[in-house]
Amino acid sequence: MKKVKLLYNPFSGDNAIIKNLDNIFETYQENGYSVTPFRIGRKFPLEEAFDDIDDYEHLLLAGGDGTINNIVNTMKRLNVDCPVGILPTGTANDFALCLGMPKDISIACKQIIDSEVREVDLGRVNDKYFVNVASMGLFTEVSQRTNVNLKNNMGKLAYYFSGITELPRFKMLNLTITSDGFTFDGPSLIVFIFNGKSAGNLNIAYKSQIDDGMLDVVIVKGDVGVKTLISFFEFMMGEHLEKPKGVIHFTTNKLVIDSSEDIKTDIDGERGPDFPLNISCQKRSLKVLGYKL
Repeated sequence: MKKVKLLYNPFSGDNAIIKNLDNIFETYQENGYSVTPFRIGRKFPLEEAFDDIDDYEHLLLAGGDGTINNIVNTMKRLNVDCPVGILPTGTANDFALCLGMPKDISIACKQIIDSEVREVDLGRVNDKYFVNVASMGLFTEVSQRTNVNLKNNMGKLAYYFSGITELPRFKMLNLTITSDGFTFDGPSLIVFIFNGKSAGNLNIAYKSQIDDGMLDVVIVKGDVGVKTLISFFEFMMGEHLEKPKGVIHFTTNKLVIDSSEDIKTDIDGERGPDFPLNISCQKRSLKVLGYKL
């Protein structure tokens, strides 16, 4: 039998992977694979999952975007180039959804098994990679403060409600953003740098392509009063790229973001590095299975 290694985070989302382990084993076994599980946790260094990596056809990853981010960064650090299949078992699963993975785990497994290897882009901020999005501003504050149970139960509505409550007391970001032929210097409400398409299941960068060697940058400008509110709600409704009042959208393969302020950054739902940020697109840097056009 062919072998696949399952790396799973039992705490991602609402513990969905625990309920689906037997479905995964059954689907893979029916298709001529044996599955070796590796439980991600504090007691087990993630590096140990790759000790015998040459024995496996591919890796099967189960967790949210933060878990996938951690695995991919570990793979890059260890120079592991094994194809990965990603199951949507976390809270948001933005990267898995960008790849077109169905929510049904058994169907997702079959889609991975029946697919060909494709290469997709990764983003990089300083010395860390991101699979889906780097961000700063209101969305980052909301994401890091929103109750996990609220996210699990309400999905994207949790971000709507939390964003509304944060807006009146949110301090605008003062940033300098430079890219080829573009400079932004001033206040902003939200900044996204997308490799994928969505954040918190909000389909923000819906024009983004994950294998074009480019990142999609979305800046919600920090205008005060009514303009800020209008931009914010247009942004939440997914109309910001077609009706760009107060919103800047462009694509690039590299940019630099700097600020003298103490601003939190976020990559794939986890705390990101401090400024300055040197951000680039690493074209076709990850081998994936199950990618559905």
